[in-house]
Amino acid sequence: MSFVERHGLQTVERRDAARRVAEIVRSEKLELVRLSFPDQHGILRGKTLVAEEALKALDGGCTLSTTMFAKDTSHRSVFPVFTTNGGFGMPEMQGAADALMIPDPDSFRVLPWAEKTGWLLCDAHFHDGRPVPFATRHLYRTVLQSLAARGYEFMAGLEVEFHVFKVEDAHMRPADAGQPGEPPAVSLLSHGYQYLTEQRFDQIAPVLDIVRRDIQAMGLPLRSVEVEFGPSQCEFTFQPTAGLLPADLMVLFRSAVKQICRRHGYHATFMCRPRIPNVVSSGWHLHQSLVDRTTGTNAFMADAPGAPLSAAGQGYLAGLLDHARAATVFSTPTINGYKRYRSFSLAPDRAVWARDNRGAMIRVLGGPGDPGTRLENRVGEPAANPYLYMASQVLAGMDGMARALDPGPSADVPYEADRPLLPRTLQEAVAALDADTFFRSAMGDTFVDYYVHIKTAEIARFQAEVTDWEHREYFEIF
Repeated sequence: MSFVERHGLQTVERRDAARRVAEIVRSEKLELVRLSFPDQHGILRGKTLVAEEALKALDGGCTLSTTMFAKDTSHRSVFPVFTTNGGFGMPEMQGAADALMIPDPDSFRVLPWAEKTGWLLCDAHFHDGRPVPFATRHLYRTVLQSLAARGYEFMAGLEVEFHVFKVEDAHMRPADAGQPGEPPAVSLLSHGYQYLTEQRFDQIAPVLDIVRRDIQAMGLPLRSVEVEFGPSQCEFTFQPTAGLLPADLMVLFRSAVKQICRRHGYHATFMCRPRIPNVVSSGWHLHQSLVDRTTGTNAFMADAPGAPLSAAGQGYLAGLLDHARAATVFSTPTINGYKRYRSFSLAPDRAVWARDNRGAMIRVLGGPGDPGTRLENRVGEPAANPYLYMASQVLAGMDGMARALDPGPSADVPYEADRPLLPRTLQEAVAALDADTFFRSAMGDTFVDYYVHIKTAEIARFQAEVTDWEHREYFEIF
């Protein structure tokens, strides 16, 4: 009996999907299949198996070290894994023990840029069948199940900004290695500041065409390709999808863009604000709504003339605002991401909503009778873990609906509204989550303490560094 059968993970639908994967692998004569799981940062990690071994892993799984869950963004283990219970308080994590990656056959793709190679997204389980509690895809799935029990399905559309540069020096000398290593030296593909001009688009189009073709070949629901405001900055938007899929799309999209670009001599980055002269911040705007599972209609769509949202939509919106400060660490999980929160900058600085106003944290789009009614949360950075970002949104929104919260009036001048300010630093955001009783109840103390620990370690490394600003400021004057 296989692992998935032994632990009740097998279903008729899963068995049929696994059979389809095997047929594609064999008919297209694939040689390799990458098994990947999204870690706590939303970064794909995993192993590459020869095709027949990968097919066996569909039901039997593939081992991975539990140290993958101990790492911060420098890939350093920030838990003492060789101590009792591995520093996690869990014997299953002690001594860098193995867990299992269990592939999700519905996620299967053939990678257009990698010869004879397929790809499977996986979930992490202990050997006794339990999901690893720090696996964020599983956490998001449980949130969606709770939402479904209330009669709704989550819909999300992705609007993702990022930068693409030409690699001038890959910095691959041994001395350039480290944790982290020296990033590549790059040059611009366009000067920028000519927002949406055809000239700038055409300038960067040869690179974007390479990316676009492979993204479409994988079946990702691409909607538009645009040049953004800043130098070498662009934006891809995607059609709305439901449930797990929008989060899965985001991790695959980011990984695909970086891999495709690097193979052609370019460097793509989803870092919010690179330290490159004249470059501007990138955001990730998350468009979201709920679908009534009984009627199939948009649960946010208003009936009353003049109303921006239904009662359910207003409650959901109010929940996002009420929990905005504690949720910010999930939408903006890097130190760098907080450089984007500036007044009058097309990025939010406080928990406020407005009708079709790009200065607000939540932009309400649509109206009575409009099936496209939705909330656009403009708070996120493109480096965010999409499973945590979306899970925090659904949890906060459900709470607002359950308590019938009122979001208050639209803020026509959002940067002047008397509303709670968003955290200004990652340290402030982590402290807000750490002290928050709602997310501790909704996500569990085990996960919140784990996430706070990893982010605190990241902050501590940053604070131990002497920055260029400090050296310039103090070295000569004192």
